[in-house]
Amino acid sequence: MSYEAKVFNVMIASPGDVASERAIIRDVIYEWNAVHSKLRNIVLLPVGWESHSSPEMGASPQEIINNQILDKCDFLVGVFWTRIGTATTEYASGTVEEIEKHITSEKPAMLYFSSQPVVIDTVDPDQYSELSRFKNSCRSRGLYEGYDSHSDFKERFYRHLQLKLNEHSLFKFEANDSLLPQSEILESDTSIPKLSNEARILLKEASLDSDGRIMSLSYSGGDDVQTNGKNLILSKEPREVARWKSAIQELEVEELIEDRGHKGEVFRITNLGYQIADMIEL
Repeated sequence: MSYEAKVFNVMIASPGDVASERAIIRDVIYEWNAVHSKLRNIVLLPVGWESHSSPEMGASPQEIINNQILDKCDFLVGVFWTRIGTATTEYASGTVEEIEKHITSEKPAMLYFSSQPVVIDTVDPDQYSELSRFKNSCRSRGLYEGYDSHSDFKERFYRHLQLKLNEHSLFKFEANDSLLPQSEILESDTSIPKLSNEARILLKEASLDSDGRIMSLSYSGGDDVQTNGKNLILSKEPREVARWKSAIQELEVEELIEDRGHKGEVFRITNLGYQIADMIEL
């Protein structure tokens, strides 16, 4: 069934040594669209110079890329490993220029720096030196994130993308009620209880699970909270584990889920839980 949605262009800014990360960013964005776009009336479109620029003469290559792509983007994701890229007339590289100009526009940007192992002979010392200088300049201007493997990057970016879309004012707007299917219009006397962000995410994901099931598992290697094919606990950090375990307790107290195994390991979303989940916008 077709539906109307706002399209937000996501610029992928990166030098040539992080092609795998660019593919991961696209995959994560497509996964977010598949799960959330209809409910949120939002579609994310990943764009980059290699896929969305076209031949043009009369200006520098970077200026053309800026005009064709960057200026039309709403959100930027920047990734670096060992290279900073090719210098432009004003900046250390085209990637840096894209990031700096995007930040100046006061649109959201997320930066990642890889600490993956590398064969030292393949590293250009001048490139790495310029990259280190740029990274150091970012320390006092915001928060960036590191990662040590492709799987680690995917997990971090997926989580950060959800947080950004939930919290940034750019993505908060009133959807036209006429866009919602009649089946999604609930009784006016049903209200959303006060829930933590983790509880809201967990309930929404559980409502999308084919069995409406949540698994809460503890074992020697750590703890898992699983639903909709995902483990929502992304690290063994005790505070994160405690937040997700507490989210289960919140949902159970509000009678949005029920313990089906009677051991605190298997939960199913209730009818009220489905109704509240349909009302939650992440």
